[in-house]
Amino acid sequence: MVTGLFATVSVVVFIIGLAWSISTGFAGFWGGLPFWIISLAVLGMLIYDYWDQCLRDKSNGAS
Repeated sequence: MVTGLFATVSVVVFIIGLAWSISTGFAGFWGGLPFWIISLAVLGMLIYDYWDQCLRDKSNGAS
């Protein structure tokens, strides 16, 4: 669980930093907007997968 949290936070920080860098650099806000939209969708899936694999109560008897 700790390793998954570390990996998730690392990816989130990297992707947000990359999107911020693209938006404030040569591409500008409108050039970076598609990347922001895709990044937020991917980060949502990443956080959901972490929750599903590590945090959700699995009370069906499987370990």
